[in-house]
Amino acid sequence: MSDQPIYLDNAATTPVDPRVVDAMLPYLRQQFGNPASGTHAYGQAASRAVELAREQVAALVNADTAEIVWTSGATESNNLALKGAAFANVQRGRHLVTVATEHKAVLDTLHWLESQGFETTVLAPEPDGLISLEKFGNALRTDTVLASVMLVNNEIGVIQDVAALGALCRARGVLFHVDAAQATGKLPIDLAALPIDLMSLTAHKTYGPKGIGALYVRRAPHVRIDCQMHGGGHEHGLRSGTLPTHQIVGLGECFRIARDEMAIEVPRIRAQRDRLWDVLRAIGGVRLNGDFEQRVAHNLNISIANCDVPLTDLTAVSISSASACIGGQASHVIAALGGDTSAMVMRITLGRFNTENDIDFAARYLRTKIEHCRSVRLAVA
Repeated sequence: MSDQPIYLDNAATTPVDPRVVDAMLPYLRQQFGNPASGTHAYGQAASRAVELAREQVAALVNADTAEIVWTSGATESNNLALKGAAFANVQRGRHLVTVATEHKAVLDTLHWLESQGFETTVLAPEPDGLISLEKFGNALRTDTVLASVMLVNNEIGVIQDVAALGALCRARGVLFHVDAAQATGKLPIDLAALPIDLMSLTAHKTYGPKGIGALYVRRAPHVRIDCQMHGGGHEHGLRSGTLPTHQIVGLGECFRIARDEMAIEVPRIRAQRDRLWDVLRAIGGVRLNGDFEQRVAHNLNISIANCDVPLTDLTAVSISSASACIGGQASHVIAALGGDTSAMVMRITLGRFNTENDIDFAARYLRTKIEHCRSVRLAVA
């Protein structure tokens, strides 16, 4: 076994696949041209690489290449989608709808929009983490401009019924934005069929590099959004800035691999996840957070009664308690489910490079640590 801890925090970020690194390197070494420099070979080669990556991203989600806009990641995509759509469609109204379990990149952006005169309805999920279609539909008003719902929750891994939610929005003329950062490579996405107008994507949750993402902007029916980054008019005027060719190539390659290998990879990871869950739930006093069936294969989020071992003491495994983006605060997702935020929470997220030996070791290790912690507490009591 390696001296390194077993990495089980793939929801925070995934390791970059070596094939992705290999695809990126030529655009750091030889083909370093600016994709906008169309008058010479260096720029033309970079431009071709950018457009191939755009095709690869579009292929994973079944979109048109003209609907893919490069960004620096899902946070920027969320900001561009929410702010851009809100301001571009203000003549319709100033009401927005979202869910209490959304990523902070959505919740904080909507909170900022409130300071600009918008109103947000934040819906509570059901105890299993899923959204009531009835409550969602009732929240839509004549002045609702946009609704935003994650496809896969970054903490508890539940999959929302975005087809049904989007249909409710489409019937009412409300724009529908979906943060899909945690979904790519984990479940099929067909934007040609789904009633989704805007979708945020990122590379580093799908074995690609950090610092690159994309926003899907539907063309038919046409979705109007206002640019948030000015200067140069890149990406059809929606997002200015010199394109980072090597990063874009990495995003395209990791999405290509995901499209090719998802059908085999997901069942394998699900089997590993279930194997781990069988051991942990047998301990007793371990509760699963979020619906088990309507959930991506990679995620296991549990609350553990009568145990308070710090995660930093679990030196043989790398796991977290919540999103990496909330800086050690109590999970707003667990709170929204009505869970005990003082209980010990483990977010265990498996990935492409975990082996059966990894999972078996992690299961034994975590069981031992939990049982030891409980025995110490009992002795003190």
